[in-house]
Amino acid sequence: MNVENQTKITEIILLGFHQQQSLRTIFFSVILIVYCLTISGNIIIMVLVSSRRHLHVPMYFFLSQISASDVLLSTSIVPKMLSVVIHEGAIISFAACITQFFLFCVFEVSECFILTAMSYDRYLAICAPLQYNSIMHHGLCIQLIVVSWLLAFSLSFITPVTISQMSFCGANFIDYFFCDFAPLLNLSCSDTNIVQIEAFLLCVPVLIIPFLIVLLSYVYIVLAIVRISSTTGRQKAFSTCSSHLTVVSIYYGTLLSIYAVPPNGKSLSVSKVLSLFYTVFTPMLNPIIYSLRNKDIKDALSKLVNGIYRANACKRII
Repeated sequence: MNVENQTKITEIILLGFHQQQSLRTIFFSVILIVYCLTISGNIIIMVLVSSRRHLHVPMYFFLSQISASDVLLSTSIVPKMLSVVIHEGAIISFAACITQFFLFCVFEVSECFILTAMSYDRYLAICAPLQYNSIMHHGLCIQLIVVSWLLAFSLSFITPVTISQMSFCGANFIDYFFCDFAPLLNLSCSDTNIVQIEAFLLCVPVLIIPFLIVLLSYVYIVLAIVRISSTTGRQKAFSTCSSHLTVVSIYYGTLLSIYAVPPNGKSLSVSKVLSLFYTVFTPMLNPIIYSLRNKDIKDALSKLVNGIYRANACKRII
């Protein structure tokens, strides 16, 4: 039997936050503001890194890639979410739902790999400073990013394809605001054990191995910082990786809260709030964290703002 005959559901209704209808306007306004801040903040980071020569170093190159991933992640989720909120639900085709889930996986997994590459960069900078420039050259940075995106696309392709080949029938609504893994499986009439095992196995290369690499990198980084004799030297060494460590903690903390805790261990409302945090708010936090905790980014932003102000002043004079 082919996929078309198996799939009885052609459209899916996303219910979103239908239980909080009285807060619909507030939800919509907050999500829209956060989305605008996310897009503008991450685009500013990408512009600064590409336009400022002193930011043409591996750490900021990786940061610009995370910003690109955050923009794409938010854009794949938030516009439809806004429609769900304002209309108290929205219809999405089954194909579009699977596509949204695939894109969500790609951008989440790509960020996971890029954060891992950044941890390796910080490890070399702190633990092997004399060999840093010879190892972490521009060619290696490009290779790490290309591999990260290729792995993200290839690994993220597996589960959506498996889900699309399952049989879907009966109720066609999802009490969620986007097409995530668990809500999609709840619609299936097929045995979901295989796809659940598949997703569990994919967590090894996607989450567990990168997390262990990041953890090991920071163990060596901490040991190297402790061996620095001067307090100023320790503070300077830690400041170069504090922003990355903060972002990693938020990223893995929210993901593990969603996917590591069994479904019966948390309510649907809690699951929605956690998903809302890492799909909407976390992409906004990344540029804020790097802007507030990084002197190079703050200086580059200040110069950019001053340059725009002077240019506008000259136009008014002319």
